[in-house]
Amino acid sequence: MDETFVPHISKDLVQWMPLVRFDGEVIIVDEQSKIPDSIEYLSAQSVLGVDTETRPSFTRGVRYPTALVQVATTERCYLFRLTHIGMPKPLADIFANPNICKVGLAFKDDLNGLRRRRDFKPANCVDLQQIAPNYGIQDLGLQKMFAICFGKKISKAQQLTNWESSHLTPEQARYASTDAWATLLIYNKLTQTHEK
Repeated sequence: MDETFVPHISKDLVQWMPLVRFDGEVIIVDEQSKIPDSIEYLSAQSVLGVDTETRPSFTRGVRYPTALVQVATTERCYLFRLTHIGMPKPLADIFANPNICKVGLAFKDDLNGLRRRRDFKPANCVDLQQIAPNYGIQDLGLQKMFAICFGKKISKAQQLTNWESSHLTPEQARYASTDAWATLLIYNKLTQTHEK
């Protein structure tokens, strides 16, 4: 029998859940020399979790370029610091590769931000907000979706920090990695449920 998911979960209930975070390897790509190894690893994967971070704007009409793109497997997450290295063509090529599934949340916004740095034609990009309702899930925020699927909580505490600062703090790096990893875990859970 297919596993069913509750459509909604309360914020209060989420707060009581155990906190989890990505505890795999985090690799910060902030120099051109680090790009080839990261692309070689990511190109060999079939599914990747993706998220981006942008410096928060507290002024209406002011929008900053995407500062960071996180690309995760279940064991490893690469943090590409676009403010340092731009949007490398080999990374854009991964987003355009139809043979690698990229999973995000509100993915169109993330992809548009990346394409403003270097244009590419996205292929095989899956938005969790588009597919979750097919499994009965109506809460479409990452934290609630993760809680519905796993009964655990991911932190949103670093969301409004400055992603353009010269150095990422360990807390920022772990938070950013967790978001990309969480999208991948949710996708795997949903698609495995469907296959049973």
